Amino acid sequence: MILTVPCLLGLEALVANEMRRLDLRGVRAENGRVHCEGSFADIARLNINLRCGARVLMELGSFPAPDFEALFQGVLALPWETFIPADGQFPVKGHALNSALHSVPACQSVIQKAAANRLGRVYGLETLPASGERYQIQFAIIKDRASLYLDTSGDGLYKRGYRAQNMGAPLRETLAAALVTLSRYRGRDPFCDPFCGSGTIPIEAALIAKNRAPGLDRHFAAQRWKAMDAKCWLDAAEEAQDKEFHGSYDIWGGDIDPDAVELARHNAELAGVSDCVRFETADAAKFHRESAYGQLVTNPPYGERLLEKQEAEALYRAFGAALADLPSGWRTIVLSSHTEFERCFGRPADKKRKLYNGMIKCDAFFYGKNV
Repeated sequence: MILTVPCLLGLEALVANEMRRLDLRGVRAENGRVHCEGSFADIARLNINLRCGARVLMELGSFPAPDFEALFQGVLALPWETFIPADGQFPVKGHALNSALHSVPACQSVIQKAAANRLGRVYGLETLPASGERYQIQFAIIKDRASLYLDTSGDGLYKRGYRAQNMGAPLRETLAAALVTLSRYRGRDPFCDPFCGSGTIPIEAALIAKNRAPGLDRHFAAQRWKAMDAKCWLDAAEEAQDKEFHGSYDIWGGDIDPDAVELARHNAELAGVSDCVRFETADAAKFHRESAYGQLVTNPPYGERLLEKQEAEALYRAFGAALADLPSGWRTIVLSSHTEFERCFGRPADKKRKLYNGMIKCDAFFYGKNV
């Protein structure tokens, strides 16, 4: 089968690398998604192990859809009964781009009707009860070609299960993991986040250091599918646990808000990494480290959600001045949407990379050794 992993724009290469490390075949990336060949066992492995992907979709089919009749017939021809039982719920969501069929609600209605038509015929029912488990149908119609999927994840993969609350403007766990990965942190060097908020970046760094699969402590939609053997999930979890590391790590998060620090500590406990990450109340404008090397990855307030723009600029200036004395062996990544970040920070980045924090267009600014 073909498996598709949507992701935030800018993270495609990272997700593709994750999938290759899981020995998936036929990995290919395109804007906002990565495809591969796989099996039911690989559905479980991807959901449990992926750090940067948004969810895991199983492709049911792809076909030309220049009009609603073609869309209906194409959906009708797909083997929905292989996966969806007679009592299954099958809501539909998706998107259409650069296509004659541009009304998403109309497409949803046609797809739902066609799938219900086929399932009703197969099960000999005029009305489907829709009282059982949920089988989320997703569609993408791009340049008049429709692709239909079943969502195997349920909640997005960024919902690791350790963050019940956040500090107002959360960074998604998948993006936090991507930033840590881009820093090339593997657990050997000191790691710091001076604007840690609810602790997401240090916690993701700790999960990476321990090589702990981020999906071990949560459930996925396909775990309830009758067509999928529960042994796939047990085997994937056992495989992931066998690959974990156990060691001593220097991972630190600081925030000027004591409530944020307490929440970060609580989240670290929920994530099972409180033994290897520490949090302190600290002012980022006074950040200092004696170590000759390390990684600093942070997501300071942008000035459009948490702080006024002028306050954000003053904060960037103070933070930039503090980091001016950081030893040259440190690699720093700062994520910001502020268009004048480099000017306020006091120096141009050695490298920049465009990323999206939700719907906010950002840049990751890279400074330091071997960027």
